[in-house]
Amino acid sequence: MAKTSGTTKKTTRSASAGLSAAAGLTDLLKQRLQTIYWAESELVKTLPQLKEQSNSQELQAAITEHIAQTQMHVTRLEEVFNALNEKAGAVKCEGLQGILKEGAVTISRAEQGPVRDAAIIGACQLVEHYEIASYGTLAAYAKVLNEKQVLDLLLKTLTEEKKSDQILSGIADTHLNASAAGQV
Repeated sequence: MAKTSGTTKKTTRSASAGLSAAAGLTDLLKQRLQTIYWAESELVKTLPQLKEQSNSQELQAAITEHIAQTQMHVTRLEEVFNALNEKAGAVKCEGLQGILKEGAVTISRAEQGPVRDAAIIGACQLVEHYEIASYGTLAAYAKVLNEKQVLDLLLKTLTEEKKSDQILSGIADTHLNASAAGQV
């Protein structure tokens, strides 16, 4: 979000309308930053809803931690835009929007309790994998472009996204999936 006269302004466009042809890797980096910025901002709104729908206290705690982390990712992306001398702007990420819609449908069809928690974990991991791929790609671009500050910021977020995925896998593997299957 860009600050304007003490207020915060976030520009959002759809990917099809907001992204022009990339003239080079720098343009591509900036365009992809706009879509992951939208994605992280959208997740700040979506994650609390998932927390409310979950039954597992362990999952709720993991989501609570991830909400704070996602807010930091938004701030960190703003630092990336600043490092590139660009105004932070969001372009709707059609890919993540589709993942979120699919997750919402799956979760709404799952029985309350361990089955719904398993569905929430699955939906969250789809998001994590999308983010891991996005940040990995952005880091590769920043490395080639010799944007060290940008690279460092992106790699920090990439590491956190991978850790979040591992935490979700741990919750699912330790007991939740077995409970959802009726084995516990």
